[in-house]
Amino acid sequence: MLGHTTRSLFHVREYAMSSIINAVHTAVSGLNSQSHAFTDLSNNIANSQTTGYKASTTSFEDYVTNNELANDGESLSDSVAATTRQHTDTQGMVTTSTNSTALAISGNGFFNVVQATGQSNDSTPVLGTQQYYTRNGDFSQDKNGYLVNTSGYYLEGYNVDATSGTLGTSLSAIQVPSSIAFRPTESTKLTATGTLDSSSTTPVGQGTDMKATAYDSTGTASTVDLTWTKVNDTTWTVKDANDTTGTSNSATVTFDSTGAVSSVTSQNSAGTSSTSSTSFDYTGSPQDMTVSLSGVTLGSANTVSMTSDSVTSGTFSGISMGTDGSVMATFDNGYSQLVAKIPLTTFADPNSLSAQNGQAYTATSQSGSPQINAVNTNGAGTLTTGSIEESTTDLTGDLSKLIVAQQAYGANTKVVSTADQLLQTTLAMIQ
Repeated sequence: MLGHTTRSLFHVREYAMSSIINAVHTAVSGLNSQSHAFTDLSNNIANSQTTGYKASTTSFEDYVTNNELANDGESLSDSVAATTRQHTDTQGMVTTSTNSTALAISGNGFFNVVQATGQSNDSTPVLGTQQYYTRNGDFSQDKNGYLVNTSGYYLEGYNVDATSGTLGTSLSAIQVPSSIAFRPTESTKLTATGTLDSSSTTPVGQGTDMKATAYDSTGTASTVDLTWTKVNDTTWTVKDANDTTGTSNSATVTFDSTGAVSSVTSQNSAGTSSTSSTSFDYTGSPQDMTVSLSGVTLGSANTVSMTSDSVTSGTFSGISMGTDGSVMATFDNGYSQLVAKIPLTTFADPNSLSAQNGQAYTATSQSGSPQINAVNTNGAGTLTTGSIEESTTDLTGDLSKLIVAQQAYGANTKVVSTADQLLQTTLAMIQ
């Protein structure tokens, strides 16, 4: 009888110790999980003023293990685990910034950025090949003219080629140095001035040339050469010197008794004829333009010349950002010119991006491949200039959650303390 009682006490002690140790294990997992929540909440609170920061939340899940408290073969939950959930798709409030080159996205897109991996001998940054994505659009120019945000990431876009003036098709860091050259504006009008010889010094069938440098939309120069030919004392023809047929960009100009232009009958390269008082339409290379002849009069010598309306010089004064993603160089002559275009990148699951330092992310297999879009297309979103996107931290809500997590942590600590007392009592039963 005594042996039976001893065996029963042994089983009671074994069961009690197993249950107590299991309770300690559960409480410790609770402590770890609440510590995880503390980390997430403190990170949110610390970054409540961080531009482009996306607040995260903590998700808890129970773990079921094989334990002796199970009834009828059913296992019970005896631990908890915590995981961080990203919310990169949450829109932050857009607020005005004192930084004129700051940009804020309203939508699903991200800026394409890269990091510097070092510096060259002339202190130019050496940019890495790893592609990053961010919502921190607080960009400003560094000493080399690159657009860099407050986390040190370099903004990428499609740059305009300095030689050809055309927009590139591959991403590269946007740089607008102070030494950037002004590209002449596109010519839209050619203006002829001077005199044509109405005397016998210039016989019928002869005349003179006038030339001007015209520029296309990329700033590329071309020479326009027009030839004047005398028909009679009051009538001249003017035509494109490079047209051997004599039917393209030609006009018959009639002068009145005072020597001023009275009418212009022209024919362009499309075969269209028109009559004007002082001008005719020039079509072809480098582009279609208007040729004004009002400044030409009859005189005693051929001194006619021609100029275009292109602005050919300007000094760089700064940059401006457009809501369509345009980065413009501004000049002291009042003109601005496109130097780069900013696209936005979207992902099928932005919450699966891998978070990096400085409010940046990298793509993962779960996030899907990056899709590069023009601003305001395919859900990429719109841009607001001179503005930033604020942190999505709910400071009041997170402080409340912090109190709840603190209470839960304290409760789990109490469980460990109580389990320790029970364990000491159980051990005393063995002695």
